[in-house]
Amino acid sequence: MLYAEDLIVGQTFALGSMEVTAEEIVAFARQWDPLPMHTDPEAAARGHFGGLIASGLHTMGVAIRLTVEALVGDLAVVAGREIRTLRLHRPVRPGTVLTGSVEVTEQRLRDDGRGVVVWATELHDGAGDRVLSLVTETVVFRRGADAPARPAS
Repeated sequence: MLYAEDLIVGQTFALGSMEVTAEEIVAFARQWDPLPMHTDPEAAARGHFGGLIASGLHTMGVAIRLTVEALVGDLAVVAGREIRTLRLHRPVRPGTVLTGSVEVTEQRLRDDGRGVVVWATELHDGAGDRVLSLVTETVVFRRGADAPARPAS
């Protein structure tokens, strides 16, 4: 179990990988971001990007999912607190395999048994090109009486 005081500025965690399929792009977008560039392959082919691309919200969701799978299961997390920045560098197309890393950029220990950790997350495509950068804050338990031995599932 990692607690706030275990997370050191500069510490980096590798994320797993996930392929983004055309079916997932369309399904996500129909529910949450129904623009033709995400939902209609024919309209997308005529558009600015020349084909179907994933919603930025979908790409951010992949970043969060990979972070949870790689790290949060071992982290005494209280809750997410803030999205400071989100930058979409390149479109994500069907068949793209995304992977990345998350780095601790700040750690502030508080007197209430918690700490605030700032993370810089990056996702890259199979060519190594950065597609997303994201800076977030998470509240994490400090080691102590009210901290869980294992995070809630």
